[in-house]
Amino acid sequence: MGALASISAFVGRTFAWWVILFAVLGFLLPALFIPIVPYIGILLGVIMFGMGLTISPDDFREVVRRPRDVTIGVAGQFVIMPLLAVLLTSVIPMSREVAAGVILVGCCPGGTASNVMTFLARGDVALSVACTSVTTLLAPVVTPFLVWLFASQYLPVDAASMFISIAEVILLPLALGFLAQKLVPGAVRMAVPSLPLVSVVGIVLIVAAVVGVNRAAIASSGLLIFAVVVLHNGFGLLLGYFLARAFGLSMSKRKAISIEVGMQNSGLGAALASAHFSPLAAVPSAVFSVWHNVSGAIVASWYARRDDNGLILSETDAKP
Repeated sequence: MGALASISAFVGRTFAWWVILFAVLGFLLPALFIPIVPYIGILLGVIMFGMGLTISPDDFREVVRRPRDVTIGVAGQFVIMPLLAVLLTSVIPMSREVAAGVILVGCCPGGTASNVMTFLARGDVALSVACTSVTTLLAPVVTPFLVWLFASQYLPVDAASMFISIAEVILLPLALGFLAQKLVPGAVRMAVPSLPLVSVVGIVLIVAAVVGVNRAAIASSGLLIFAVVVLHNGFGLLLGYFLARAFGLSMSKRKAISIEVGMQNSGLGAALASAHFSPLAAVPSAVFSVWHNVSGAIVASWYARRDDNGLILSETDAKP
């Protein structure tokens, strides 16, 4: 079990590289991964079950202790990213499917990768986890509404069906994971060290499957989609930071909210796009999965060298 935990920790630390590797494999060997497409929702459910195994009441006590900070983070997530998506799809020519996919990923909640990046950035991890938990629980209602509001001009949106899908792949697995903590705590404690491995396997298979099934479309318009994703993610990170600064939050909180806003649960975006739109609409989410882990690591490294006043730390102080 110790060896498995060590492997899991290593895979978790090198997450971005595994996502990139499997994105490339999905493009080069599409036949190997296309059969996974019908199981994307199940894979995401497994990932969310793992998240449910790690959620604690303390994550939600942060909401009570610091409602203002959490509200700023949650509002930033569900306002900045959807509006950025709308702006980008309005000014950059793209197909209707890709536009709907960009808006969909912009309307998704935060992902657990943001918590890891916030830790690496020396940010407020408790705030990051609280924001991720709240946006995840709000997603079944907020995400379908926002997608209906902004994406229905491109493709038909069945908000009720989308609500059911999100409840199935997020709320139910989360609830089962939380219940398992209460019923079999010993087994959960043994399983937790291996969860990073499970999450990484799930995400890389989702990315590879989406890339594989859209190989032709990516070959013809992949650079455009990549550019849109980079702009979406980059402006999200930047505006999240300035939002937190505008409300007078400390540097550690600015780091957390910046990363929280800029990083999406793109696995959910890929699952929803595949189920409710088209495989092509899932490509922005797949590319987002690859890119936001790379950009997140870069930004976290930059943030980690800044103290509470935003000043550059010395080499000694910058070490963990």
